[in-house]
Amino acid sequence: MSFSPSNAVRAARDETPAEARSMSEIAGAIRVGEPGSFAALGNAFLTRLPAAPVPDPYLVGLSREMAESLGFDPIVATGAESNEFAAYFAGNPTRDWPGELLPYAAVYSGHQFGVWAGQLGDGRALTLGEVSAGERLEVQLKGAGRTPYSRMGDGRAVLRSSIREFLCSEAMHHLGIPTTRALTVIGSDLPVRRETIETAAIVTRVSPSFVRFGHFEHFYANDRIDHLRTLADHVIDRFHPHCRDADDPYLALLGEAVRSTADLMAQWQGVGFCHGVMNTDNMSILGLTIDYGPFGFMDAFNAHHICNHSDTQGRYSYGRQPQVAYWNLFCLAQALVPLFGENLPEEGRAERVVEEAQKVMERYKDRFGPALVAKMRAKLGLGIERDGDDKLANGLFEIMHANRTDFTLTFRNLSKLSKSDASHDAPVRDLFLDRAAFDAWAAQYRERLAHEPRDDAARAEAMNRVNPKYVLRNHLAEQAIRRAAEKDFSEVERLLDVLRHPYDEQPHYEAYAGLPPNWASDLEVSCSS
Repeated sequence: MSFSPSNAVRAARDETPAEARSMSEIAGAIRVGEPGSFAALGNAFLTRLPAAPVPDPYLVGLSREMAESLGFDPIVATGAESNEFAAYFAGNPTRDWPGELLPYAAVYSGHQFGVWAGQLGDGRALTLGEVSAGERLEVQLKGAGRTPYSRMGDGRAVLRSSIREFLCSEAMHHLGIPTTRALTVIGSDLPVRRETIETAAIVTRVSPSFVRFGHFEHFYANDRIDHLRTLADHVIDRFHPHCRDADDPYLALLGEAVRSTADLMAQWQGVGFCHGVMNTDNMSILGLTIDYGPFGFMDAFNAHHICNHSDTQGRYSYGRQPQVAYWNLFCLAQALVPLFGENLPEEGRAERVVEEAQKVMERYKDRFGPALVAKMRAKLGLGIERDGDDKLANGLFEIMHANRTDFTLTFRNLSKLSKSDASHDAPVRDLFLDRAAFDAWAAQYRERLAHEPRDDAARAEAMNRVNPKYVLRNHLAEQAIRRAAEKDFSEVERLLDVLRHPYDEQPHYEAYAGLPPNWASDLEVSCSS
Protein backbone atom coordinates (compact mmCIF):
# COMPACT_ATOMS: atom_id res chain seq x y z
CA MET A 1 0.00 0.00 0.00
CA SER A 2 1.46 3.37 -0.98
CA PHE A 3 1.52 6.27 1.42
CA SER A 4 0.31 9.75 0.43
CA PRO A 5 1.49 12.55 2.73
CA SER A 6 -0.64 15.60 3.34
CA ASN A 7 -0.32 18.63 1.12
CA ALA A 8 1.33 20.55 3.93
CA VAL A 9 4.02 17.94 4.35
CA ARG A 10 4.49 17.68 0.59
CA ALA A 11 5.13 21.39 0.37
CA ALA A 12 7.82 21.21 3.03
CA ARG A 13 9.76 18.36 1.42
CA ASP A 14 12.45 20.44 -0.27
CA GLU A 15 13.42 22.42 2.80
CA THR A 16 13.30 19.72 5.50
CA PRO A 17 16.05 17.15 6.19
CA ALA A 18 15.08 13.67 4.97
CA GLU A 19 14.97 12.11 8.46
CA ALA A 20 12.73 14.80 9.94
CA ARG A 21 10.61 14.86 6.78
CA SER A 22 9.91 11.13 7.06
CA MET A 23 8.80 11.42 10.65
CA SER A 24 6.68 14.46 9.81
CA GLU A 25 4.89 12.31 7.25
CA ILE A 26 4.21 9.60 9.79
CA ALA A 27 3.13 12.12 12.43
CA GLY A 28 0.89 13.80 9.90
CA ALA A 29 -0.79 10.51 9.03
CA ILE A 30 -1.67 9.70 12.65
CA ARG A 31 -4.68 11.91 13.21
CA VAL A 32 -6.34 12.68 16.55
CA GLY A 33 -10.01 13.48 17.02
CA GLU A 34 -11.27 12.76 13.53
CA PRO A 35 -15.10 12.56 13.24
CA GLY A 36 -16.29 9.13 14.28
CA SER A 37 -13.12 8.34 16.22
CA PHE A 38 -13.00 7.36 19.87
CA ALA A 39 -11.09 10.56 20.61
CA ALA A 40 -14.00 12.59 19.27
CA LEU A 41 -16.27 11.27 22.03
CA GLY A 42 -14.93 13.92 24.39
CA ASN A 43 -13.31 14.45 27.76
CA ALA A 44 -15.66 12.17 29.68
CA PHE A 45 -14.01 9.23 27.92
CA LEU A 46 -10.33 10.21 27.97
CA THR A 47 -7.62 12.52 29.20
CA ARG A 48 -5.11 14.15 26.89
CA LEU A 49 -1.51 14.36 28.01
CA PRO A 50 1.98 13.98 26.57
CA ALA A 51 4.02 10.83 26.97
CA ALA A 52 6.84 10.85 29.50
CA PRO A 53 10.19 10.94 27.67
CA VAL A 54 12.75 8.16 28.05
CA PRO A 55 16.50 8.70 27.61
CA ASP A 56 18.30 7.54 24.47
CA PRO A 57 15.58 5.38 22.89
CA TYR A 58 16.62 2.70 20.38
CA LEU A 59 14.87 0.31 18.01
CA VAL A 60 14.42 -3.24 19.31
CA GLY A 61 11.91 -4.69 16.86
CA LEU A 62 9.85 -3.59 13.87
CA SER A 63 7.08 -5.33 11.96
CA ARG A 64 7.68 -4.12 8.45
CA GLU A 65 4.49 -5.89 7.41
CA MET A 66 2.51 -3.76 9.86
CA ALA A 67 4.35 -0.66 8.64
CA GLU A 68 3.29 -1.53 5.12
CA SER A 69 -0.33 -1.98 6.24
CA LEU A 70 -0.25 1.49 7.78
CA GLY A 71 1.23 2.99 4.63
CA PHE A 72 4.57 3.72 6.32
CA ASP A 73 6.65 1.25 4.32
CA PRO A 74 8.56 3.68 2.06
CA ILE A 75 9.38 5.83 5.07
CA VAL A 76 10.32 2.98 7.36
CA ALA A 77 12.54 1.45 4.70
CA THR A 78 14.80 4.49 4.84
CA GLY A 79 14.30 5.82 8.35
CA ALA A 80 13.60 3.01 10.83
CA GLU A 81 17.12 3.11 12.26
CA SER A 82 17.00 6.86 12.77
CA ASN A 83 16.97 8.64 16.09
CA GLU A 84 13.83 10.48 15.05
CA PHE A 85 11.96 7.21 14.47
CA ALA A 86 12.92 5.74 17.83
CA ALA A 87 12.16 8.98 19.62
CA TYR A 88 8.71 9.32 18.05
CA PHE A 89 7.58 5.80 18.91
CA ALA A 90 9.05 6.09 22.39
CA GLY A 91 6.67 9.00 22.92
CA ASN A 92 9.48 11.53 23.18
CA PRO A 93 8.33 14.92 21.91
CA THR A 94 9.99 15.75 18.61
CA ARG A 95 7.89 18.89 18.18
CA ASP A 96 5.39 20.95 20.14
CA TRP A 97 2.00 19.27 20.18
CA PRO A 98 -1.05 21.57 20.42
CA GLY A 99 -3.39 20.49 23.18
CA GLU A 100 -6.01 19.16 20.79
CA LEU A 101 -3.37 16.94 19.15
CA LEU A 102 -2.02 15.43 22.34
CA PRO A 103 -2.23 11.65 22.79
CA TYR A 104 -4.85 10.39 25.18
CA ALA A 105 -5.46 7.79 27.87
CA ALA A 106 -8.94 6.26 28.07
CA VAL A 107 -10.91 5.67 31.26
CA TYR A 108 -12.65 2.38 31.96
CA SER A 109 -13.44 0.11 34.89
CA GLY A 110 -13.73 -3.62 35.32
CA HIS A 111 -13.77 -6.87 37.22
CA GLN A 112 -10.31 -8.24 38.01
CA PHE A 113 -10.07 -11.91 39.02
CA GLY A 114 -13.84 -11.87 39.45
CA VAL A 115 -13.89 -8.89 41.84
CA TRP A 116 -15.16 -5.42 41.01
CA ALA A 117 -12.08 -3.19 40.88
CA GLY A 118 -13.76 0.14 40.19
CA GLN A 119 -12.13 2.73 37.97
CA LEU A 120 -9.13 1.53 35.99
CA GLY A 121 -8.15 2.98 32.61
CA ASP A 122 -5.04 3.26 30.46
CA GLY A 123 -2.49 3.36 33.25
CA ARG A 124 0.50 3.16 30.93
CA ALA A 125 -0.91 3.44 27.43
CA LEU A 126 -1.41 6.53 25.29
CA THR A 127 -3.21 6.51 21.95
CA LEU A 128 -1.51 8.75 19.41
CA GLY A 129 -4.50 8.79 17.08
CA GLU A 130 -5.60 6.80 14.07
CA VAL A 131 -4.41 6.09 10.56
CA SER A 132 -6.67 5.66 7.55
CA ALA A 133 -5.09 2.82 5.59
CA GLY A 134 -7.89 0.86 3.96
CA GLU A 135 -9.50 0.79 7.41
CA ARG A 136 -9.14 3.18 10.31
CA LEU A 137 -6.61 1.88 12.81
CA GLU A 138 -5.74 3.33 16.20
CA VAL A 139 -2.05 3.62 17.09
CA GLN A 140 -1.17 3.32 20.76
CA LEU A 141 2.02 3.44 22.83
CA LYS A 142 2.12 1.00 25.75
CA GLY A 143 4.64 1.95 28.42
CA ALA A 144 4.59 5.68 27.69
CA GLY A 145 4.46 6.87 31.32
CA ARG A 146 2.00 7.69 34.07
CA THR A 147 -1.53 8.79 33.32
CA PRO A 148 -4.41 9.85 35.60
CA TYR A 149 -5.41 6.16 35.61
CA SER A 150 -2.07 4.68 36.70
CA ARG A 151 -3.16 4.37 40.34
CA MET A 152 0.01 3.20 42.09
CA GLY A 153 1.76 2.16 38.86
CA ASP A 154 4.79 3.76 37.26
CA GLY A 155 3.26 3.87 33.78
CA ARG A 156 6.12 1.94 32.28
CA ALA A 157 6.51 -1.38 30.50
CA VAL A 158 9.71 -3.39 30.60
CA LEU A 159 11.73 -4.85 27.78
CA ARG A 160 10.74 -8.49 28.35
CA SER A 161 6.99 -7.86 28.42
CA SER A 162 7.17 -5.53 25.43
CA ILE A 163 9.07 -8.07 23.34
CA ARG A 164 6.58 -10.77 24.32
CA GLU A 165 3.60 -8.61 23.34
CA PHE A 166 5.23 -7.48 20.11
CA LEU A 167 6.01 -11.02 18.99
CA CYS A 168 2.75 -12.61 20.13
CA SER A 169 0.55 -9.92 18.57
CA GLU A 170 2.08 -10.63 15.19
CA ALA A 171 2.20 -14.41 15.79
CA MET A 172 -1.51 -14.56 16.58
CA HIS A 173 -2.33 -12.53 13.48
CA HIS A 174 -0.48 -15.00 11.28
CA LEU A 175 -2.20 -17.90 13.03
CA GLY A 176 -5.45 -16.31 11.85
CA ILE A 177 -6.65 -15.43 15.35
CA PRO A 178 -8.26 -11.99 15.86
CA THR A 179 -5.83 -9.76 17.72
CA THR A 180 -4.44 -6.32 18.19
CA ARG A 181 -1.25 -5.88 16.17
CA ALA A 182 2.17 -4.45 16.94
CA LEU A 183 4.29 -2.09 14.88
CA THR A 184 7.45 -1.67 16.89
CA VAL A 185 9.28 -2.03 20.18
CA ILE A 186 11.49 0.82 21.34
CA GLY A 187 13.92 0.27 24.22
CA SER A 188 15.66 2.56 26.67
CA ASP A 189 18.13 1.95 29.47
CA LEU A 190 15.82 3.78 31.87
CA PRO A 191 15.65 1.54 34.98
CA VAL A 192 12.23 0.17 35.92
CA ARG A 193 11.57 -1.79 39.10
CA ARG A 194 9.52 -4.97 38.92
CA GLU A 195 10.61 -8.03 40.88
CA THR A 196 14.10 -6.81 39.98
CA ILE A 197 15.47 -3.75 38.23
CA GLU A 198 14.81 -3.99 34.49
CA THR A 199 14.93 -1.59 31.57
CA ALA A 200 12.05 0.28 29.97
CA ALA A 201 10.45 -0.32 26.61
CA ILE A 202 7.49 0.97 24.65
CA VAL A 203 5.49 -1.21 22.27
CA THR A 204 3.40 0.41 19.54
CA ARG A 205 0.05 -1.38 19.36
CA VAL A 206 -2.38 -1.10 16.46
CA SER A 207 -6.08 -1.97 16.47
CA PRO A 208 -9.38 -0.90 14.92
CA SER A 209 -10.43 -0.16 18.50
CA PHE A 210 -9.18 -0.58 22.05
CA VAL A 211 -12.70 -0.42 23.56
CA ARG A 212 -13.17 -3.10 26.21
CA PHE A 213 -16.06 -4.54 28.18
CA GLY A 214 -14.78 -2.40 31.03
CA HIS A 215 -15.52 0.82 29.15
CA PHE A 216 -19.22 0.00 29.31
CA GLU A 217 -18.98 -1.14 32.92
CA HIS A 218 -17.43 2.20 33.86
CA PHE A 219 -20.33 4.34 32.70
CA TYR A 220 -22.94 1.89 33.96
CA ALA A 221 -21.35 1.77 37.44
CA ASN A 222 -21.28 5.56 37.60
CA ASP A 223 -24.88 5.89 36.37
CA ARG A 224 -23.81 7.94 33.36
CA ILE A 225 -26.33 6.47 30.97
CA ASP A 226 -25.99 9.20 28.35
CA HIS A 227 -22.27 8.46 28.07
CA LEU A 228 -23.00 4.73 28.03
CA ARG A 229 -25.31 5.32 25.06
CA THR A 230 -22.73 7.50 23.33
CA LEU A 231 -20.13 4.76 23.65
CA ALA A 232 -22.49 2.06 22.39
CA ASP A 233 -23.51 4.27 19.46
CA HIS A 234 -19.83 4.78 18.61
CA VAL A 235 -19.18 1.03 18.46
CA ILE A 236 -22.37 0.35 16.48
CA ASP A 237 -21.90 3.14 13.97
CA ARG A 238 -18.26 2.40 13.36
CA PHE A 239 -18.11 -1.40 13.48
CA HIS A 240 -21.63 -2.85 13.39
CA PRO A 241 -23.88 -0.43 11.47
CA HIS A 242 -26.20 -3.32 10.56
CA CYS A 243 -27.28 -3.35 14.23
CA ARG A 244 -29.28 -0.20 13.48
CA ASP A 245 -31.68 -2.35 11.46
CA ALA A 246 -32.45 -4.56 14.47
CA ASP A 247 -35.50 -4.06 16.66
CA ASP A 248 -33.12 -3.28 19.52
CA PRO A 249 -29.70 -2.05 18.26
CA TYR A 250 -28.08 -2.31 21.69
CA LEU A 251 -29.26 -5.87 22.17
CA ALA A 252 -27.88 -6.59 18.70
CA LEU A 253 -24.54 -5.08 19.82
CA LEU A 254 -24.46 -7.53 22.73
CA GLY A 255 -25.17 -10.30 20.23
CA GLU A 256 -22.13 -9.27 18.18
CA ALA A 257 -19.94 -9.38 21.28
CA VAL A 258 -21.32 -12.82 22.17
CA ARG A 259 -20.61 -14.12 18.67
CA SER A 260 -17.09 -12.75 18.33
CA THR A 261 -16.08 -13.76 21.86
CA ALA A 262 -17.34 -17.33 21.40
CA ASP A 263 -15.41 -17.63 18.16
CA LEU A 264 -12.27 -16.23 19.78
CA MET A 265 -12.45 -18.73 22.63
CA ALA A 266 -12.74 -21.63 20.19
CA GLN A 267 -9.63 -20.37 18.40
CA TRP A 268 -7.65 -19.94 21.62
CA GLN A 269 -8.54 -23.44 22.78
CA GLY A 270 -7.69 -24.83 19.37
CA VAL A 271 -4.05 -23.72 19.51
CA GLY A 272 -3.48 -24.22 23.24
CA PHE A 273 -3.26 -20.48 23.94
CA CYS A 274 -3.75 -19.23 27.50
CA HIS A 275 -4.34 -15.53 28.03
CA GLY A 276 -3.64 -15.45 31.75
CA VAL A 277 -5.58 -12.32 32.77
CA MET A 278 -9.11 -12.48 31.37
CA ASN A 279 -10.39 -9.55 33.42
CA THR A 280 -13.31 -7.66 31.91
CA ASP A 281 -10.99 -4.72 31.23
CA ASN A 282 -8.92 -7.08 29.06
CA MET A 283 -11.84 -8.20 26.89
CA SER A 284 -12.22 -6.49 23.52
CA ILE A 285 -15.69 -5.43 22.41
CA LEU A 286 -14.67 -6.59 18.92
CA GLY A 287 -13.58 -10.05 20.00
CA LEU A 288 -9.86 -9.39 19.59
CA THR A 289 -7.06 -10.85 21.67
CA ILE A 290 -5.92 -7.83 23.66
CA ASP A 291 -3.46 -7.01 26.46
CA TYR A 292 -0.76 -9.63 26.23
CA GLY A 293 0.68 -10.10 29.70
CA PRO A 294 1.31 -13.49 31.33
CA PHE A 295 0.12 -15.41 28.28
CA GLY A 296 1.49 -18.73 27.10
CA PHE A 297 1.16 -21.40 24.43
CA MET A 298 1.08 -24.76 26.19
CA ASP A 299 3.97 -27.13 25.70
CA ALA A 300 2.95 -30.24 27.66
CA PHE A 301 -0.83 -30.42 27.52
CA ASN A 302 -2.61 -29.95 30.83
CA ALA A 303 -6.31 -29.12 30.76
CA HIS A 304 -5.83 -27.25 34.04
CA HIS A 305 -2.71 -25.38 32.93
CA ILE A 306 -2.23 -21.99 34.62
CA CYS A 307 0.08 -19.74 32.64
CA ASN A 308 -0.04 -16.81 35.09
CA HIS A 309 2.08 -17.35 38.19
CA SER A 310 -0.03 -14.67 39.93
CA ASP A 311 -3.26 -16.64 39.35
CA THR A 312 -3.02 -18.70 42.52
CA GLN A 313 -6.62 -19.95 42.29
CA GLY A 314 -6.42 -20.96 38.64
CA ARG A 315 -9.34 -18.75 37.65
CA TYR A 316 -7.85 -18.21 34.20
CA SER A 317 -6.54 -21.71 33.54
CA TYR A 318 -6.79 -23.14 30.02
CA GLY A 319 -9.86 -25.25 30.70
CA ARG A 320 -11.76 -22.40 32.33
CA GLN A 321 -11.24 -19.78 29.63
CA PRO A 322 -14.53 -20.42 27.76
CA GLN A 323 -16.57 -20.21 30.97
CA VAL A 324 -14.74 -17.07 32.11
CA ALA A 325 -15.52 -15.43 28.78
CA TYR A 326 -19.19 -16.27 29.31
CA TRP A 327 -19.05 -14.73 32.80
CA ASN A 328 -17.42 -11.61 31.39
CA LEU A 329 -20.16 -11.32 28.78
CA PHE A 330 -22.72 -11.31 31.60
CA CYS A 331 -20.88 -8.30 33.06
CA LEU A 332 -21.11 -6.59 29.68
CA ALA A 333 -24.80 -7.45 29.38
CA GLN A 334 -25.49 -6.01 32.83
CA ALA A 335 -23.74 -2.78 31.86
CA LEU A 336 -25.86 -2.48 28.71
CA VAL A 337 -29.19 -3.22 30.41
CA PRO A 338 -30.18 0.48 30.77
CA LEU A 339 -30.08 0.78 26.96
CA PHE A 340 -32.15 -2.28 26.17
CA GLY A 341 -35.79 -1.98 25.26
CA GLU A 342 -35.86 1.82 25.19
CA ASN A 343 -38.94 1.73 22.96
CA LEU A 344 -40.83 -0.72 25.15
CA PRO A 345 -43.65 0.48 27.41
CA GLU A 346 -42.47 1.08 30.96
CA GLU A 347 -44.82 -1.50 32.42
CA GLY A 348 -43.17 -4.89 32.23
CA ARG A 349 -40.09 -3.46 30.52
CA ALA A 350 -37.58 -4.69 33.11
CA GLU A 351 -38.75 -8.29 32.90
CA ARG A 352 -38.87 -8.24 29.10
CA VAL A 353 -35.38 -6.76 28.88
CA VAL A 354 -33.89 -9.42 31.14
CA GLU A 355 -35.65 -12.17 29.20
CA GLU A 356 -34.38 -10.91 25.84
CA ALA A 357 -30.83 -10.39 27.15
CA GLN A 358 -30.77 -13.95 28.49
CA LYS A 359 -31.80 -15.25 25.07
CA VAL A 360 -28.89 -13.39 23.49
CA MET A 361 -26.49 -14.73 26.10
CA GLU A 362 -27.58 -18.31 25.37
CA ARG A 363 -26.20 -17.86 21.88
CA TYR A 364 -22.74 -18.11 23.40
CA LYS A 365 -23.22 -21.78 24.18
CA ASP A 366 -24.89 -22.36 20.83
CA ARG A 367 -21.94 -20.73 19.09
CA PHE A 368 -18.92 -21.83 21.11
CA GLY A 369 -19.62 -25.57 21.21
CA PRO A 370 -20.08 -26.05 17.46
CA ALA A 371 -17.20 -23.65 16.73
CA LEU A 372 -14.83 -25.68 18.89
CA VAL A 373 -16.02 -29.00 17.43
CA ALA A 374 -15.54 -27.59 13.91
CA LYS A 375 -12.06 -26.44 14.89
CA MET A 376 -11.18 -29.87 16.26
CA ARG A 377 -12.66 -31.63 13.25
CA ALA A 378 -10.38 -29.59 11.01
CA LYS A 379 -7.37 -30.27 13.26
CA LEU A 380 -8.09 -34.01 12.97
CA GLY A 381 -8.44 -33.77 9.20
CA LEU A 382 -12.10 -34.71 9.16
CA GLY A 383 -13.80 -33.15 6.16
CA ILE A 384 -17.19 -34.78 6.70
CA GLU A 385 -19.28 -34.05 9.78
CA ARG A 386 -20.32 -37.16 11.68
CA ASP A 387 -21.81 -37.90 15.08
CA GLY A 388 -19.16 -38.75 17.64
CA ASP A 389 -16.48 -36.41 16.29
CA ASP A 390 -16.52 -34.47 19.56
CA LYS A 391 -16.01 -37.68 21.55
CA LEU A 392 -13.08 -38.62 19.33
CA ALA A 393 -11.44 -35.25 19.95
CA ASN A 394 -12.13 -35.43 23.68
CA GLY A 395 -10.59 -38.87 23.78
CA LEU A 396 -7.39 -37.51 22.31
CA PHE A 397 -7.31 -34.66 24.83
CA GLU A 398 -7.77 -37.14 27.68
CA ILE A 399 -4.71 -39.18 26.76
CA MET A 400 -2.75 -36.02 25.97
CA HIS A 401 -3.59 -34.75 29.44
CA ALA A 402 -2.65 -38.05 31.08
CA ASN A 403 0.66 -38.21 29.20
CA ARG A 404 1.41 -34.46 29.18
CA THR A 405 2.19 -34.68 25.48
CA ASP A 406 3.25 -31.58 23.62
CA PHE A 407 0.16 -29.77 22.31
CA THR A 408 1.57 -28.31 19.10
CA LEU A 409 3.67 -31.31 18.09
CA THR A 410 0.86 -33.81 18.74
CA PHE A 411 -1.51 -32.20 16.28
CA ARG A 412 1.18 -31.35 13.74
CA ASN A 413 2.58 -34.90 13.73
CA LEU A 414 -0.88 -36.44 13.65
CA SER A 415 -1.00 -35.48 9.98
CA LYS A 416 1.69 -38.13 9.33
CA LEU A 417 -0.53 -40.95 10.55
CA SER A 418 -1.76 -43.23 7.79
CA LYS A 419 -5.41 -44.21 7.63
CA SER A 420 -4.45 -47.82 6.86
CA ASP A 421 -0.89 -48.46 8.05
CA ALA A 422 0.08 -48.17 11.73
CA SER A 423 3.76 -48.75 11.05
CA HIS A 424 4.31 -45.03 10.39
CA ASP A 425 2.79 -43.77 13.66
CA ALA A 426 6.11 -43.13 15.41
CA PRO A 427 6.30 -39.30 14.94
CA VAL A 428 3.14 -38.86 17.01
CA ARG A 429 3.09 -42.15 18.96
CA ASP A 430 6.51 -41.52 20.48
CA LEU A 431 5.19 -38.36 22.14
CA PHE A 432 3.09 -40.54 24.46
CA LEU A 433 4.54 -42.44 27.41
CA ASP A 434 1.49 -44.73 27.41
CA ARG A 435 1.81 -46.14 23.90
CA ALA A 436 -1.04 -48.58 24.44
CA ALA A 437 -3.43 -45.73 25.22
CA PHE A 438 -2.40 -43.97 22.03
CA ASP A 439 -2.74 -47.15 19.98
CA ALA A 440 -6.28 -47.64 21.26
CA TRP A 441 -7.24 -44.11 20.34
CA ALA A 442 -5.47 -44.35 16.97
CA ALA A 443 -7.56 -47.43 16.14
CA GLN A 444 -10.72 -45.37 16.70
CA TYR A 445 -9.25 -42.56 14.64
CA ARG A 446 -8.50 -44.88 11.73
CA GLU A 447 -11.99 -46.29 11.89
CA ARG A 448 -13.30 -42.72 11.60
CA LEU A 449 -10.88 -41.93 8.76
CA ALA A 450 -12.29 -44.85 6.79
CA HIS A 451 -15.38 -42.68 6.18
CA GLU A 452 -13.27 -39.86 4.71
CA PRO A 453 -12.84 -39.66 0.91
CA ARG A 454 -9.49 -37.85 1.05
CA ASP A 455 -6.30 -39.84 0.80
CA ASP A 456 -3.52 -39.46 3.36
CA ALA A 457 -1.65 -36.82 1.37
CA ALA A 458 -4.68 -34.57 0.87
CA ARG A 459 -5.70 -34.96 4.49
CA ALA A 460 -2.18 -34.16 5.71
CA GLU A 461 -2.08 -31.03 3.56
CA ALA A 462 -5.41 -29.86 5.00
CA MET A 463 -4.32 -30.60 8.59
CA ASN A 464 -1.07 -28.70 8.17
CA ARG A 465 -3.04 -25.62 7.15
CA VAL A 466 -4.76 -25.52 10.56
CA ASN A 467 -2.19 -27.13 12.89
CA PRO A 468 0.76 -24.76 13.24
CA LYS A 469 4.29 -26.05 13.35
CA TYR A 470 5.59 -22.86 14.97
CA VAL A 471 4.11 -20.99 17.93
CA LEU A 472 5.66 -18.51 20.33
CA ARG A 473 6.77 -20.95 22.99
CA ASN A 474 7.92 -19.36 26.25
CA HIS A 475 11.50 -20.52 25.88
CA LEU A 476 11.76 -19.01 22.39
CA ALA A 477 10.56 -15.66 23.68
CA GLU A 478 12.93 -15.95 26.63
CA GLN A 479 15.92 -16.54 24.38
CA ALA A 480 15.05 -13.43 22.37
CA ILE A 481 14.60 -11.43 25.58
CA ARG A 482 17.94 -12.50 27.02
CA ARG A 483 19.78 -11.53 23.87
CA ALA A 484 17.93 -8.23 23.66
CA ALA A 485 19.02 -7.42 27.21
CA GLU A 486 22.57 -7.57 25.80
CA LYS A 487 21.58 -5.26 22.92
CA ASP A 488 21.44 -8.13 20.43
CA PHE A 489 18.07 -7.84 18.72
CA SER A 490 18.73 -10.39 15.98
CA GLU A 491 16.69 -13.10 17.70
CA VAL A 492 13.65 -10.79 17.92
CA GLU A 493 13.87 -10.26 14.17
CA ARG A 494 14.45 -13.96 13.50
CA LEU A 495 11.52 -15.06 15.65
CA LEU A 496 9.26 -12.55 13.95
CA ASP A 497 10.28 -14.05 10.62
CA VAL A 498 9.58 -17.61 11.83
CA LEU A 499 6.19 -16.73 13.28
CA ARG A 500 5.03 -15.02 10.11
CA HIS A 501 4.72 -18.49 8.53
CA PRO A 502 3.46 -20.74 11.33
CA TYR A 503 1.94 -23.40 9.07
CA ASP A 504 4.83 -23.74 6.63
CA GLU A 505 7.73 -26.14 6.69
CA GLN A 506 10.79 -23.97 7.28
CA PRO A 507 13.78 -26.36 7.18
CA HIS A 508 16.25 -23.59 8.11
CA TYR A 509 14.20 -22.93 11.27
CA GLU A 510 13.51 -26.56 12.23
CA ALA A 511 14.98 -26.06 15.72
CA TYR A 512 12.20 -23.58 16.53
CA ALA A 513 9.62 -26.39 16.18
CA GLY A 514 11.21 -28.85 18.59
CA LEU A 515 10.36 -29.84 22.13
CA PRO A 516 11.26 -27.22 24.73
CA PRO A 517 14.52 -27.71 26.63
CA ASN A 518 14.45 -28.88 30.24
CA TRP A 519 15.22 -25.41 31.58
CA ALA A 520 12.00 -24.09 30.02
CA SER A 521 9.96 -25.86 32.70
CA ASP A 522 11.33 -23.38 35.24
CA LEU A 523 10.07 -20.32 33.36
CA GLU A 524 7.29 -18.36 35.05
CA VAL A 525 5.25 -15.42 33.85
CA SER A 526 3.15 -13.20 36.08
CA CYS A 527 1.08 -10.05 35.88
CA SER A 528 4.33 -8.06 35.87
CA SER A 529 5.10 -9.74 32.57
